[in-house]
Amino acid sequence: MSNVTASTSEVRQAPLRGGFWLVVLGAALWGVDPLFRIILLKSMTSSQIVLLEHVVLFLAAAPVLWRHRAELKGIRLRQAGALMVVSWGGSAVATILFTKALSSGDLNAVLLLQKLQPIFAIGLAAVILKERLPRNFGPLIVIALAGTYLLTFGWTAPFGHVNSFISVGSLLALGAAALWGGSTVMGRYLLGSMKYETVTSLRFILALPLLFVVTAMEGAPWQVHGGLGASSAIAINLLLQALLPGLLSMLLYYKGLNTTKASVATLAELSFPMTGILINWIFFDLLVTLPQIIGFALIWTALFLISKQQSRQEALN
Repeated sequence: MSNVTASTSEVRQAPLRGGFWLVVLGAALWGVDPLFRIILLKSMTSSQIVLLEHVVLFLAAAPVLWRHRAELKGIRLRQAGALMVVSWGGSAVATILFTKALSSGDLNAVLLLQKLQPIFAIGLAAVILKERLPRNFGPLIVIALAGTYLLTFGWTAPFGHVNSFISVGSLLALGAAALWGGSTVMGRYLLGSMKYETVTSLRFILALPLLFVVTAMEGAPWQVHGGLGASSAIAINLLLQALLPGLLSMLLYYKGLNTTKASVATLAELSFPMTGILINWIFFDLLVTLPQIIGFALIWTALFLISKQQSRQEALN
């Protein structure tokens, strides 16, 4: 557990340097993910999409990992276990679950349940990393989650969405949220002894063997309808999906996580729904409503106050 303590101590001693906002930016890029993923679901299964996405990411990450290969010699059993959680859990299984949820559940319910990720991450960070939460952190979580609810459902009462929650799609989204929350904590632990480029590369590369097995066991045919034009559109969407909300977002995310507590970073990830709203407005002509504007304001207020608190704590330590 000494490595865990050292990791937490490093966060307290390191200057903020915009790390919190790098996490916000990296998570915000995830908001464009459904734009590509929903299009790809028309031609491929969830497992096939995630597998091909990771093949593209492998090609981008392999040279980076080779450059930092000396770090692999220092990996111990605990780091290996954390890497399995980050790669198999957070990168492979969670992404498959979320992709399946997009195609089998009520989209609003799926998105809202995915926002429960901070609950899992904060609890695990307190137990595993021994992180002390900032003052007034609890009320700020409530404010951010309230803003997320308004972004998703507006003024409507939650009771009207019970049937949406109790569904296969919602359970898949809940599983993805739990795995992503655990991945945030394990990623923060790994950054105590590894560079963020190495963690990002291993996250994608180690997930590939599991994805090959899952896709092979699925036994679904690889079919693309619509000829060469459809194939080209799929290839472009897959490349953009892998490089923007995939590689670039995770590089920003892990670089920011270097100087940000896991419990704080997971709340910064709530920038994701705000990007989703902008994507709906720009690409699908869905106008922003008053509840959504209020939701934006609540989330960004919470993010600003947490960032300010963390900056003040770093200056005192």
